[in-house]
Amino acid sequence: MIRKLKSGGFIWLFFTLLVFLGLIKLASWQYHRGIEKDHRTVRIAELNKETPLSLSQLVELSVIGYLSEKLSKEKRLDKESSLIAEDIRTSKSSINNKDGINDYPVMIKGTFVKEAVFLLDNQVEKGRLGYRVLQVVQTEKYSVLVNLGWVQGSINRNELPTVKPYSKAHTFKGHVRLMDKGIMLMEQDFTHVQWPLRVQQIELDKFSTLLAKQLPKLFYSNQKKALLPFVIYVDESEKIGFKKNWHAIVMPAEKHYGYAFQWASLAVAWLLLMAGLAVKTNSRNSTENGNKKNTINNENEVIKHE
Repeated sequence: MIRKLKSGGFIWLFFTLLVFLGLIKLASWQYHRGIEKDHRTVRIAELNKETPLSLSQLVELSVIGYLSEKLSKEKRLDKESSLIAEDIRTSKSSINNKDGINDYPVMIKGTFVKEAVFLLDNQVEKGRLGYRVLQVVQTEKYSVLVNLGWVQGSINRNELPTVKPYSKAHTFKGHVRLMDKGIMLMEQDFTHVQWPLRVQQIELDKFSTLLAKQLPKLFYSNQKKALLPFVIYVDESEKIGFKKNWHAIVMPAEKHYGYAFQWASLAVAWLLLMAGLAVKTNSRNSTENGNKKNTINNENEVIKHE
């Protein structure tokens, strides 16, 4: 019986600590996410004060960041690599490897490809379902996907919004967004393509392959066939584009801190609850054991008198 009680107690303690540590871990994760958002907010404010880069400068900057990260990982000690690493560290164009070129302001001078328009599905604006319009812009050296903004969709899923694509050369300011790959239940099928093309997710590699196949004269016969590995979001101050309802930081740091406090509060509440139950259980067991002992003693007294 004692062994069973001890075994049950250990299981109880293990379960209590497991849940408690899990809640603390969630609180810590949310707290650190809040710190990251604070840092990014400050970084965006600082970047917006700077003069926008050209697309060529931005590409060079991303290459410098890549080389810096690669050299840091490989930890080369040879003289040549050390000199390169030192140049990168002291370069005015060096960047933070974690943030990379994300959020950098850029000035785009290029021509819109009117045939290459993508409609990103399931984009909600104040309860209304719509699409984000993305169109390819080509400069002298590069091709890049540009987010032009939000347009309202139709209740009929078979009906796409009428979007007049941009054409000719334009100059406009934008901001770099590195795309996070989300979770997809089904792979996007580009077997039957009709422009503008409705897509569920931005997959730049697949888009590049598709464009080279669908528009070979523009994307296959020259060096601009591959899209750059980021998207340009048109600045809110620009007249070009549609409704610009995006935010660089979707969930502010304050919400993360709030969630962290909630998880931490749940952890403390859980610990107090389980501690209270443990005390109550031990008290009840002590009372039951005491009653059993008294009953046995009374029975022994009765036997002695008999």
